[in-house]
Amino acid sequence: MKRTIGWAMTMALALAGCDDDSSTSGGTGGSAASSGTGGSSSGTGGSSSGTGGTGGSSSSSSSSGSLEGCAVFPADNPWNTDISGYDVHPNSDAFIDSIGRNTNLHPDFGTVWNGAPIGIPYVVVAGSQPPVPIDFVAYGDESDPGPYPVPTDAPIEGGPQSDGDRHVLVVDRDECLLYELYRAFPINDGASWEADSGAIWDLKINDTRPVGWTSADAAGLPILPGLARYDEVVEAGFVGHALRFTVSESQAGFIAPASHYASSNTSPNVPPMGLRVRMKADFDCGSMSSEVQVLCTALKTYGMIVADNGADWFVSGAPDSRWDDEQLGDLKTIVGDAFEVVYTGDVQTN
Repeated sequence: MKRTIGWAMTMALALAGCDDDSSTSGGTGGSAASSGTGGSSSGTGGSSSGTGGTGGSSSSSSSSGSLEGCAVFPADNPWNTDISGYDVHPNSDAFIDSIGRNTNLHPDFGTVWNGAPIGIPYVVVAGSQPPVPIDFVAYGDESDPGPYPVPTDAPIEGGPQSDGDRHVLVVDRDECLLYELYRAFPINDGASWEADSGAIWDLKINDTRPVGWTSADAAGLPILPGLARYDEVVEAGFVGHALRFTVSESQAGFIAPASHYASSNTSPNVPPMGLRVRMKADFDCGSMSSEVQVLCTALKTYGMIVADNGADWFVSGAPDSRWDDEQLGDLKTIVGDAFEVVYTGDVQTN
């Protein structure tokens, strides 16, 4: 199964040209298996869904956007692995040239742009949240079947009227399970949901998809572990994991723990899904905002992982009304040449 790049990718490229410092948006458009993370998104990171849900649900979350005690995978998970000492990939220069050596990074998260929160939202619910049926209409053969504990008012990427990726992310704080949907639409006011694809992740173990399977993202990876979150960046001042980012042209291949690709391009110089980049150790972020300095430390220690097709160097995060978009804008002064690719495994095809 290989999806093609459509509407959302077109939007991504159009929005990538926007450089209005009143917003960090520019959505990195696309599908779960083909194109990026489309448009700005609804809700705030870890936003409360109030008392929504069906039949007396108990959906809630911390106002800080925390995961309420759930670690996001074990410490030895690839997302959480310190790669500062890893060898530079022998094809690093070609990969960076492909993504854009002189192309600026873009924070695909922040406050609000065009009337919708910027980024990929998530909601934290109690284990008592009633599960609802999920009808997978496109890639059910590569999706984990429902029901999923999705509240009636779960935040949707891009907002309720979005025609983009419409990711919906739900964390069960009691079981530490992550539920992710791609192109999700509530049916009968959320009594059930329709989605193109979906995946359930056990955050307590090093969970992966079967080889060749997508998830709610093109690379077959979970989305939440790669998001920059306000509670980490600003409140804790520390991000202990890799970040998710997108590229406009990807290879027909993937590097584990990615399990899926969404391209027909066989050039060895084009980045595969799962490719990991690291900010060069001598890159100076000292004059940048405190938020971006925290992100720079994470990028030097844990790096970023290619997770989807979209606009080049768009860095994913969760929306939050407390972000300072102007401060986050310092990311836009960093270009691709600040990065190098590290070797984390061979490219696989299926």
